[in-house]
Amino acid sequence: MKIMDLLECSLPGIPKLRSGKVREVFDLGDTLLIVATDRISAFDCILPNAIPQKGAVLSQISSFWFQKLNFVPNHVITAEFSAFPEKLKPFEEQLAGRSMIVKKATPLPVECVVRGYLAGSGWKDYQRDSRISGHSLPAGLQLADRLPEPLFTPSPKAEEGHDESITWQECRHLVSDEVAERIRDWSIELYEHGRAWAAQRGIIIADTKFEFGLIDGDLILIDECLTPDSSRFWPVNQYEAGKNPPSFDKQFVRDYLETLNWDKTPPAPSLPPEIVSKTAEKYRQAYELLTGRGLS
Repeated sequence: MKIMDLLECSLPGIPKLRSGKVREVFDLGDTLLIVATDRISAFDCILPNAIPQKGAVLSQISSFWFQKLNFVPNHVITAEFSAFPEKLKPFEEQLAGRSMIVKKATPLPVECVVRGYLAGSGWKDYQRDSRISGHSLPAGLQLADRLPEPLFTPSPKAEEGHDESITWQECRHLVSDEVAERIRDWSIELYEHGRAWAAQRGIIIADTKFEFGLIDGDLILIDECLTPDSSRFWPVNQYEAGKNPPSFDKQFVRDYLETLNWDKTPPAPSLPPEIVSKTAEKYRQAYELLTGRGLS
């Protein structure tokens, strides 16, 4: 079945809990249904265009990683539409290939960012005082340099606006010493495994973000996992330290928007067809390289 474009998801009779920048979450009683739409956001604004198959890429990449990196318990019950309950069967066109049923968990108030390369806000922080989130780094590093070791740079969950990094001590204050150590160690281990796999397939995972939650006191990995929306993906064959590499993620859209006379407040401008097409191609290419298969 061809995956339809989806900007908004409406499932009459199924209560919607929340609608994020990309994902919509429905209450199934004991479980949740998470639907990845084809929306794309930049500079904290949702753009009016759908990026064809983007939601399918996000959902299927996450599903791939959740299965592969299962040494950390996660929230997935199933991403196979054939296993969905009967009450969801009438909505196959909206749900197939872009949704998953997950366990209900209480999210931690911390987002777990792991940086393996010097880029983005980490590069800006390093330029200021050779530190990132309390970590001291050697002098003389360049943009996009690989860091001596992956850095755990957590941030508090922000309802609106940009996430700000916090120190290790602040992270421990938001959760607990035991939980902080567990999510730090798991985040770095997940990143290292993911980075090694991706590198063999032509992708550098420069940095990424994980989220964790609690079910009856037990920690699990939730939300998404190593997607082009939660990570910075660079092509190995175009990487060069000292330069900002091209990416497989939405940086391509941000770069286009930077050329416009737009103040980065809503409403966001429409993207021209060639930018939409190129962005969709980048997302699909990332999926195909990482998994070795086409979208289903």
